[in-house]
Amino acid sequence: MIQVYDPRGVVGAEKKATAARIQALKGLRLGILDNTKWNANKLLRELRDQLKAAHPLADVHYYRKESFSKFAAPELIEEIRRDNDIVVTAIGD
Repeated sequence: MIQVYDPRGVVGAEKKATAARIQALKGLRLGILDNTKWNANKLLRELRDQLKAAHPLADVHYYRKESFSKFAAPELIEEIRRDNDIVVTAIGD
């Protein structure tokens, strides 16, 4: 008999409310978090350029995680939270 591992299971997670939907980008501070995956930089910089061209953003901040395989440092998360109104991130595989 062949045993097959069934990877399905129940994952416990605390339910959290989603953020309120932004109606317009005018005057907002945009944060971009690059997770250091190989193509994330290209994708996020192009998105940044297109958003800046199309919307009068107040400011744009670009951040990089130490490694895609690690959580962002709590200090980095706090800086991003403090200095931005909206944040975009992407995997970029």
